Amino acid sequence: MDVFEAIIKRHSVRAYLPDSIPRDKLEKILEAGHLAPSASHIQPWHFIVVIDPQKRRELSKGGLFAKFLSKSPVVIVGCGDKKASTKWHAVDTAIALQNMVLAATAEGLGTCWIGDFDEVQVKKLLRIPENFSVIALLAVGYPREKWDITAKALLFFRKDKKIRKIVSLEEFGHPFVS
Repeated sequence: MDVFEAIIKRHSVRAYLPDSIPRDKLEKILEAGHLAPSASHIQPWHFIVVIDPQKRRELSKGGLFAKFLSKSPVVIVGCGDKKASTKWHAVDTAIALQNMVLAATAEGLGTCWIGDFDEVQVKKLLRIPENFSVIALLAVGYPREKWDITAKALLFFRKDKKIRKIVSLEEFGHPFVS
């Protein structure tokens, strides 16, 4: 699958099969994050791969929209080093996580980016040093087909914005395409 196909196929997956993910696939996903660009090539990120069911259960308690993390076979916690890169740690870590999302999609896996978590709880649970911020959690696993009326309704009522609504030429509001 080429990168554009992965971008098109990628969607937020909130239901997973219990199957574990082969180590070589996980390593490939993590390598995709490692290869991401960063400001001054500082690479201010650190990723924690959480497989332990009890820890995943604890992570799922962190927010209303994180409940399904206990059913995801892997959670990758993306951390940014505030000390190494005070200005760009969050952006650089987000870029690396997006690389991982696309690599996972290309490997036939589903992901869901989670921003709804209790950072203090996550840092305590995973013993994350003070100089790191938790940027996002990434659920990873084989998608399970699930009839989810809420997700279906959201997809029906929330259509993607047209490119002409989100892109300008030279100045804000000048149409790039008609």
